[in-house]
Amino acid sequence: MRVTSIDWKSWQPQETATLLFVIKDDQILLIRKKRGLGAGKINGPGGRIEPGETPMECAIRETTEELCITPINVKPAGELFFHAEDMPRIHGYVFTASDFTGTPTETDEAIPLWHNKEKIPYHEMWEDDRYWLPAVVSGKVVTAWFTFVKETVRDYKVEIQEV
Repeated sequence: MRVTSIDWKSWQPQETATLLFVIKDDQILLIRKKRGLGAGKINGPGGRIEPGETPMECAIRETTEELCITPINVKPAGELFFHAEDMPRIHGYVFTASDFTGTPTETDEAIPLWHNKEKIPYHEMWEDDRYWLPAVVSGKVVTAWFTFVKETVRDYKVEIQEV
């Protein structure tokens, strides 16, 4: 299915979620997800937005729950739209943080992993990450649309805004 074949103006997600990437100096803090959608994959911490919660509040809460840290200097870095017939349709908000308080700690949900931001392990992540995450890591803001079948990207469009 092509991205251009979807009426994105009337498209409705089944889930709305967040991702947050702590990018400090030349390092990025990622997680290995231990359960739920994407278990076993590497990603940023995040999760579903709860009723009454803003996307940024969710990103901070989820990062705290998954890694026992509180991100600092959190800022929006993009929006992602994922359409699939065999997985939930997701509208995702992406955030970055330049620092945190606390110590990244393994929880029931995630194992913290520091990586050099030039050596992100895309081969262990969702396939779409390689198309938009490099722009976010370099300080840009993205809007991206993806179609998936069986966890494989079928088509995508990424718009990058200079900040």
